[in-house]
Amino acid sequence: MEMHQIRYFLAVCDKGAFTRAAQFVYVSQPSLTQAIKKLENELGGELFKRDRAGCQLTSLGRLVEPNLRQIFRETQAVKAEAVRFTRLNTVPLRIGLMATIGGQRLSPFLADYQQDCPHIEMELIVDSESSLLKQLDEDQLDLVISAPTTSLGAPYQLSLLYEERYVVVFSQKHRFNQFERIDLKAIQAEPYLDRLNCELREKLKSVCQDQGINLYAAYRSNNEEWILNMVRADIGIALMPEFTLQLDDHKIKCRHLTGPEISRKIYAIYRQPTSTKPELQVLISKLGLGV
Repeated sequence: MEMHQIRYFLAVCDKGAFTRAAQFVYVSQPSLTQAIKKLENELGGELFKRDRAGCQLTSLGRLVEPNLRQIFRETQAVKAEAVRFTRLNTVPLRIGLMATIGGQRLSPFLADYQQDCPHIEMELIVDSESSLLKQLDEDQLDLVISAPTTSLGAPYQLSLLYEERYVVVFSQKHRFNQFERIDLKAIQAEPYLDRLNCELREKLKSVCQDQGINLYAAYRSNNEEWILNMVRADIGIALMPEFTLQLDDHKIKCRHLTGPEISRKIYAIYRQPTSTKPELQVLISKLGLGV
């Protein structure tokens, strides 16, 4: 079995006809048909049934398609990584960051890591947790940094990096400046900025319901920076993880939340065999220094 046979097979699957598949992979139709026939001989049966509309996968075709797609995807990933390594003479690490995780806590450790390992190229991908875990499953990421709210069993491995509390965030002109801590009940009298990407959003709703608190969402956004901009403009207040905020942002103030205190745990999530990369283990070790 050769890679071009797999590529031609997947092209027929995706295009639904030998003619369109041949055009897609830039070969003649007889060459594509011959390659598919050779693959069928190796696998012991027909992979497609042809009709006037095009072609359909046989039972054998449906059986082998997922595995052949995985083989093709992994081969492409290996080639891409090898090319990047050859051109840049570096070892690439692909790190996924959940959208609500700020850089204040992690950036100094990443800078320290870069100084100790200058040959490492790092790519940071910001997305939702579900999307990042899918990319981790497909070997498109080496590591995901997230705050899972449900248990992640095998094949995932988790290393605790740090824990952070939620704080009440408001503008420098807001009346909350006079308080040292802010009770959850005090928030319901203020225009509330709802963070749609917050993984503890449902937990917060449940806590408010238990205490008879009604938070009026004046604005909603799935973007953290937009929420912060609205706070700066004194449009409303928000509840955010403490390390989301920049220390030198003088237009934004925060206080710890009480009644009750809410916090989250940030983990490094990875899986075998990625976790055997020595450069990845060094990174996880450095990121977890503050635990």
